[in-house]
Amino acid sequence: MYLNPQWRILTVGDGDLSFSNSIYTHLSPKALVASTYDDQTTIEQKYQHNALSNLKAHNVEVLNSFDVTNPACWQALSKNQHSFDVVIFQFPLIPAFVGREAFENNTRQTSMNILNRALLHQFIKYANEYALDKNGPMLCYITSKDVKPYREWNIEGSLNNGLTADYLGQIPFDISHFEGYKVRNVDRDKHVKDTSGITYVFSPKSLDKHTSELSSRLTMPAYLTSNHCPLCRVGPYVASEDEAKHLNAKKHQQMLHLESDWQQWLNEFYR
Repeated sequence: MYLNPQWRILTVGDGDLSFSNSIYTHLSPKALVASTYDDQTTIEQKYQHNALSNLKAHNVEVLNSFDVTNPACWQALSKNQHSFDVVIFQFPLIPAFVGREAFENNTRQTSMNILNRALLHQFIKYANEYALDKNGPMLCYITSKDVKPYREWNIEGSLNNGLTADYLGQIPFDISHFEGYKVRNVDRDKHVKDTSGITYVFSPKSLDKHTSELSSRLTMPAYLTSNHCPLCRVGPYVASEDEAKHLNAKKHQQMLHLESDWQQWLNEFYR
């Protein structure tokens, strides 16, 4: 992940605030606002070691009960004259539903795959509408694990369908560059095992001389080029028979089904 100290930074969904605290401590950005989905009491009760008091002691604004899917939370940023160059969502994941009944009620019309895609889609949409300075680079960063089920969200593919923000490329996420940052379980006070992470970059703007350092670090994965299947991240095909075999495979059919479900969600959301 590349961060310019001159950027104004907003973090969202930062569970124990250790990521925001690491940015403040080691980067000293021009401006930093941190936000959490949980309220202050829940953070203090859930995470024995959290950075809430430390950030506040250094006058870093922390917004609690910030729901990425709620436009009102984003609109409050504009009302308070907040404007940012980059908004960052680290390892997003829908919290587990408590009990079988809650799970069934929430997934009766859709799947966890689509709920997570919807979370990220709304993050990009509302960040661009309410948080990002139109005169700045307007960057959205999503860092996610490069393993199932996260890699089945098609973040670099159809996630931004219907949005003005384009997928610009990706950067490996190296947690060692963020001393003190602990990837937490979304539901309890437990560290998540470090896994391969990728930061996906979105913006409605093309990169220019002001973002040249970022541009030099961005890459496009080979599976997005021709003769590959971007949904399943396989290729290149050796022959047409290989492609036909893959397209008829169970895995590919499952991914096509998820894409169909995702398009249905988009159609309903923008109805």
